[in-house]
Amino acid sequence: MKKFFDDIKRDLKFKSVGPGKKLTEDTSTKPEVAQSSSTAKPNRHAPSDGAQRAGAAALARIEQQQRPKVHTSQDAIRNQVKRELEAEAAALADKNKAATADGSKVPVKDPACLSVSGVYFTCPLTGATLTKSEREVHIKEAILMRFEEDAVEASVMMIHTFNKDREKVKAAVDIISKYVENICKNPTEEKYRKVKLSNKVFQEKVHSVEGSREFLQALGFTSVMLPVEGQEEEEEFLMLPEQSPDALELMKERRDRLQRGEPVRAQLDRQPQAFRPSPNAQRFELPPEFYNLTSEELKREQQQRSDLVEKSAMLRTKVMREKEEQRERRKYNYTLLRIRLPDGNLLQGTFYAWDRLPALFGFVRESLVDGWQPFELIAPGGQKLQDSDDVALAECNLVPAALLTFAWDAAVQADIAAAGGKSPTLLKPELLETIQTLS
Repeated sequence: MKKFFDDIKRDLKFKSVGPGKKLTEDTSTKPEVAQSSSTAKPNRHAPSDGAQRAGAAALARIEQQQRPKVHTSQDAIRNQVKRELEAEAAALADKNKAATADGSKVPVKDPACLSVSGVYFTCPLTGATLTKSEREVHIKEAILMRFEEDAVEASVMMIHTFNKDREKVKAAVDIISKYVENICKNPTEEKYRKVKLSNKVFQEKVHSVEGSREFLQALGFTSVMLPVEGQEEEEEFLMLPEQSPDALELMKERRDRLQRGEPVRAQLDRQPQAFRPSPNAQRFELPPEFYNLTSEELKREQQQRSDLVEKSAMLRTKVMREKEEQRERRKYNYTLLRIRLPDGNLLQGTFYAWDRLPALFGFVRESLVDGWQPFELIAPGGQKLQDSDDVALAECNLVPAALLTFAWDAAVQADIAAAGGKSPTLLKPELLETIQTLS
C-alpha cells in the first residue's frame, strides 16, 4: 500500500502535455542517481510511437466528452494524497515564515560584547545580588527566615509581599485591625478574643490572604477546638488568652506595624561602573532584558529620536505626559545611561525607564568625591536636565540607552577658581579602582 501511495505522489508530479506528445517526468531538478548493474531492475518495454499517439488521441476524445465525475476509491486516495502534499507545502511555508519572524527579533549578542552583562537586583533583607528570575523566590525565603527573629515583622512582610491583590490585602488588614480594636475595648469579653475559622467573612477576607493567620498567631492567638451551640461536633477557633494592659498596648503597636506595612521588593542594582575616555562612548550593546522590540521597531525608534527630543521641550499637560510615559513603559523596562565627565572619564549605571530625574542626579552625586557641588546634565540634542524636574527618564527620551554630558555649575566653579582652588578629583576612589576600557 505504501508503494501505491508513493506511485500516486509521483504521478501527481508528472507534467501534463498536449495530445500527440509523450508524457514525460519533470527531471529538471531531480538529481541523477547511478545504479549498479548488479542491483538494477530490468527495464520495461516502452510502447511504440504509434501506440503512444493512439493513446493520446483517445485520451483527448475522453476529456472532451461531457461525463459526470465518478469518485472511485483511487480518486479518493488521489485526493487524500493531494491534500497531504498541500498540507506539507503549507507546513513548510509556516516554518519559513516563523524563521523569518524569529530573524526579525533582536538577536542574542555575545555576552563579551555587551555594555552590561544583564539586569540585576539587590535583596533588601540579605543584600544578595539576584537576577530577575531569582528575586521573587529569594525574597520569599528571606521573609520566612525572619520568623526566627521577629514573627510579627515576618508575618507583616508576608501579607504585603506574598499577595498581589492590594485590595484584598487592605480588606484583610482592616478586618484584623478591627479584631484588635474590639479586644482592646473589651479585654475581658471572650467573644472578641476568639475567631471561628469557618466564619464566612474570615474565610473570604482574611484566611484567603497569605500571612494573615501567621500574624494572628504572632499576636498570641492559638488554635483550639471548641463546642458550637446547636452542633454535635466541635469546630476550630483561633483563641487569644486574656491580655494585660501592657500586652494590649503592645498589640496596638503591632497592629500599627501591620497597617504601615509595605511590600518587600528587590531593588534595582545600578551596577555603577567607570570607564576611561573612549570614542565608543555612544556605542551601546544591550542584553535582551532592556527591551522587547524587533530590530525594525528599534530602527524606527532611532529615526524618530530627533523628533522626540524636540517634542520633549514642548509644553505639555500632566495628562499628556502620563500617557506618553505609559507608552514608553510598555516599550522598555530599563535604560543604560553613561555620563561623560569633564576629565573624559565615563560613569555608567542602570535605571528603570520610569525612574525620575532626581534618581539619576542622586546616582551621579553619590559617585562623586565632591557631590555637594551643584552640576547639570546635558542630554543628547543639548537639552539641559534639572535635578528639580520630577520627570521620567523615558519622557526625556533617555531609553533604552543614552550618553549625557556632565557640567559643573559655572558660577560656583568661578568662585572656587577665584579662591585659588583646584579642580577636584571627580569619581570616588572605589570607582577608579575598577575603571575599565570600553571595547
